Amino acid sequence: MSEWSDFEKYFFRADDLGISIDFSKIGFSDEFFSAMEYKISTAYREMAALEAGAVANRDEYRMVGHYWLRNADIAPSEGIREQISETIEKVVRFAEKVHMGHIVGQDGRFENALFIGIGGSALGPQLICESLGKNVKLGCYFIDNTDPDGVDITLGKLAGKLGKTLVVVTSKSGSTPEPRNAMVEVAAAYEKGGYAFPRHAVAVTGENGLLDRQAIAEGWIDRFAMWEWVGGRTSVFSAVGLLPAALQGNSLKFFISGARRMDELTRSVSPKNPAMMMALAWFLAADGVGKKDMVVIPYKDRLSSFSKYLQQIVMESVGKEKDRDGNIARQGLTVYGNKGSSDQHSFVQQLRDGLRNFFVTIISVLRARDGGSILVDSDGMTSGDYLNGFAVGTMRALCENGTRVIHLSIDELSERELGALIALYERSVGFYCSMVNINAYNQPGVEAGKKAAANVLKIQRSIVSFLEKSRGRVVTIDDISSGAQVQSKVLAFKIVEHIAANGRFIKRFRGDGGFAATYEVA
Repeated sequence: MSEWSDFEKYFFRADDLGISIDFSKIGFSDEFFSAMEYKISTAYREMAALEAGAVANRDEYRMVGHYWLRNADIAPSEGIREQISETIEKVVRFAEKVHMGHIVGQDGRFENALFIGIGGSALGPQLICESLGKNVKLGCYFIDNTDPDGVDITLGKLAGKLGKTLVVVTSKSGSTPEPRNAMVEVAAAYEKGGYAFPRHAVAVTGENGLLDRQAIAEGWIDRFAMWEWVGGRTSVFSAVGLLPAALQGNSLKFFISGARRMDELTRSVSPKNPAMMMALAWFLAADGVGKKDMVVIPYKDRLSSFSKYLQQIVMESVGKEKDRDGNIARQGLTVYGNKGSSDQHSFVQQLRDGLRNFFVTIISVLRARDGGSILVDSDGMTSGDYLNGFAVGTMRALCENGTRVIHLSIDELSERELGALIALYERSVGFYCSMVNINAYNQPGVEAGKKAAANVLKIQRSIVSFLEKSRGRVVTIDDISSGAQVQSKVLAFKIVEHIAANGRFIKRFRGDGGFAATYEVA
């Protein structure tokens, strides 16, 4: 076939969404599609069952309902349909009251919003605020970790502005350490500044959870629901993402309608279903076992966080030790990327000339800016022309070396297009995981990490208890390990070094090589 024939065969275009996808450089063949027929039909069948309310997250015995969030009519019960519609209306009304000055802080009308969350409770809102942050009604700030230094930097940016800053705390359970710790730090900053934190706080959380009860008891401004049938990494069309979008001043109507339209396109059993084509491209490029990395390069500054967003939705969904039958599978699909054309001057060198352990998705936004552009050279080119040239040129340069490349183009980047883009990748992940027989909607590795961290903190409490009883003494790691009954001396050393570095309880005296340290307990 000629290049143009391949392009015609494997090119998708949704005119009403302004989205095009070129799969012609993936290397599809009729034989491949024939071999994948059973997996394709199974993926469609399982997706239909999921949308109808089947228990898709078998490990936690939960329905998976993020598709209902942009079309409540397809939800499996009247109760869920009402929850979705009422939440959207509540978000819209709340944002309007904030913008109109009917809900205010101690220093008057809110001018900023500080969002506290972790994982999907932060990545989706960050993507929205960055991608759609051109003409904002509230400035958006984020604390998405339990790093004290990061908390200080963000609060430093809000110095003198806390009385006009709305704080949105997002945590389904209310017990996740990172958002809980950040909330405590921020509340302390408000109190130190003479402000009543509850007068500036909103919760997005599960009903009757720890955070929900705290918000009620302390009289926070409002509470918005999170539901068990919506996972964190697919929560962007719940209040988790809709509240930041609305507060920033974006249209929820267009954001949701873009996703709903993409759902319609990707629900249909069609040879050019873009989500199915995307999933098949990943399967072919990575041999169905994640042998190749997925490099995502958006040629748009406002989409620079999109690869981070995809890291979670893809890697947390696909990266599993066992398949759905309990067999060891070790599945995964590594995602990385930054933005073009910055990447031209960083890792694209390796993509072009180095290891062939990847495939690439290039994302272009055709409309360079609102309004006209000046010419930047004597040949009549604009900055946008150069950006497009780098995107298309990089694609062709990579294809010359046999790299499989997907080129996704968006006419412009607004609420409708972003909603459609997120919906496209959500369903692509669902299809792909079905093809490789992986539970896309659990996260056992995340839970294992949380348990390990909890164990470290439990050991630290034992060490602190021993140190408190040893005031005025000079002790060694051996003394501490024995006294606190810590089996791993290495673990005890790492904990004690952290305590000493922060000037708590002990003063460190280095020995030879740094390992034979002694510690004076203050």
